[in-house]
Formats: sequence, C-alpha cells, structure tokens
Amino acid sequence: MTISAKSLRFDDDSMWVELSDGRVLGVPLAWFPRLLHATPRQRLAFEISRGGLHWDELDEDISIAGLLAGKGDQTQGREAAA
Repeated sequence: MTISAKSLRFDDDSMWVELSDGRVLGVPLAWFPRLLHATPRQRLAFEISRGGLHWDELDEDISIAGLLAGKGDQTQGREAAA
C-alpha cells in the first residue's frame, strides 16, 4: 500500500498533511526553512503528487516517506556547500 497526501493546510507554526490512510501529520514549519520564511500565498502554491509535496516557486520537495520517518529539510548541507 502506497501512502500519499490527500490534503494540506497550514497554521502559524505547522503544516498539517492528511494522508490517504486517514492519519493527519502535524509537522513544525521550523523543519522546513523555505516554508517557514515563505508568504502564505507561496505556502499555498503547492502540488500533491503520488510521493509527496512540491512547491515550484520555493524549489521545495517533501516526500511523504520522509515525513513518516520524521525527517525535516534534507538540503541544508547541500545549500551550505553550494
């Protein structure tokens, strides 16, 4: 069974992802600095794909598998090296 996102919403501090199996994940925006510093309009400009969430304008991709594993932003080391 592949678990995917059904919907996504935000509050001041968190991203809430409703999953296809009925669970809802609350994830701190601090885990994803691009989303934390984005405008509300930018946060809402997302696409849901089979494997995750994508923000084209923010160059942000978040996998559902990563969220379920408790992983935050995995690009910090790469950005520092760039």
